[in-house]
Amino acid sequence: MSLEALKDVVRKITRSSSIDRKLVEEIVRDIQRALIKADVNVRHVKEITDAIKKRALREEVLEGMNPKEHVIKIVYEELLRGVGEGLEIPLKKSKIMLVGLQGSGKTTTAAKLAKFFKDKGLRTAVVCADTWRPAAYEQLKQLAESYKIAFYGEKDNKDAVKIVENALKKLRDYDMIIIDTAGRHALERELIDEMIEIAKVANPDYKLLVLDAAIGQLASKQAKAFHEAIGIDGIIITKFDGTAKGGGALSAAREIGIPIAFIGTGEKVEDFERFDPAGFVSRLLGMGDIRALIEKIERVTKEEELDPEKFLKGTFTLKDIYKQIEAMQKMGPISKIFELLPFGAFKVDENVMEMTQEKMKKFKVIMDSMTEEELLNPKIIDSSRIRRIAIGSGTTLQDVKELLKYYKTMKNVMKKMKKLEKGRLPFKLPKLGF
Repeated sequence: MSLEALKDVVRKITRSSSIDRKLVEEIVRDIQRALIKADVNVRHVKEITDAIKKRALREEVLEGMNPKEHVIKIVYEELLRGVGEGLEIPLKKSKIMLVGLQGSGKTTTAAKLAKFFKDKGLRTAVVCADTWRPAAYEQLKQLAESYKIAFYGEKDNKDAVKIVENALKKLRDYDMIIIDTAGRHALERELIDEMIEIAKVANPDYKLLVLDAAIGQLASKQAKAFHEAIGIDGIIITKFDGTAKGGGALSAAREIGIPIAFIGTGEKVEDFERFDPAGFVSRLLGMGDIRALIEKIERVTKEEELDPEKFLKGTFTLKDIYKQIEAMQKMGPISKIFELLPFGAFKVDENVMEMTQEKMKKFKVIMDSMTEEELLNPKIIDSSRIRRIAIGSGTTLQDVKELLKYYKTMKNVMKKMKKLEKGRLPFKLPKLGF
């Protein structure tokens, strides 16, 4: 969702000489434009911004805060109230039924959801109960195999209810069973009846509606229809990237009173996260989302069998980086990691942030040309060593320097992130729940 303007709101407040009515009215207009552009329901936009204006102009500044911090706190709290609740599914034996219209991304989400819980230590399985879309069986099967998740489906059986019934008998020893159901272009009676029957047989602990972020304000109509048909426990918003107008889905959740459980931000398995309202709003305002970053690091360090404490403390060496580069690759581009840190935490060269597949391969080749001592203690790498390493790896002096710069940058990122986790912010702002 393109809400970069909200970060500018915080910057405008922090850079202002004073807080007065004119500034408050300016930031309220900026927030209104950003929310409306993101397809947030106009009524909700008015409620949020009216509350911000009223509180900013009338409330006394809290003790221990300055006027700027006080207004930022108000903006944060009212946006948080506007976002609504999050649904945190406990890590215990459960069944989840996914519903939604065709094209919403249910099948991909089923696999991502299974991978999420698998990474948390649960024995997880997926069930293909979509007998309407011909490619659904093969797609879910392939995704499950690639993530090493148990799969159940009956390719030639058109009875979705019977498939679910058989699956539950077969998968009774699994902790988390995720059922992918059929979707249509519209919520037809036949589809509703099938969902009701599957729900009766499966008796799911959670019925989650999968909504496409790009659907805009039609999300509210869809959510109401599914909720009235089978009762929805939570929402998963997919395709919630920088271009999607995800405000409609957020508005739908708030309007109907259904919490949001997860958000999918891309096609890759790592582009999927638990929805934490406080972290989400903090990120929108440029204050970062340390909890989400911690979860990313814990997941990839577990997969690569790395020591998370060593990683988080920034005490790793180039020898560790050899493996950790692949872990960072699974976390996504460094630029995405920086989005989870508060703006102003520290400045970094954009070229260092662009870690491509090609660079990763090149960095490994460079490290293969280093001695054990250099890998363990990069500080000893001077200009003569850089020259020798470049010749030995068939790369340039600049390539070797770029690796060393990347290494130093990542150490700084991890050290800074550890401080932020403990609440030591690099700029003075009220603690707002990150």
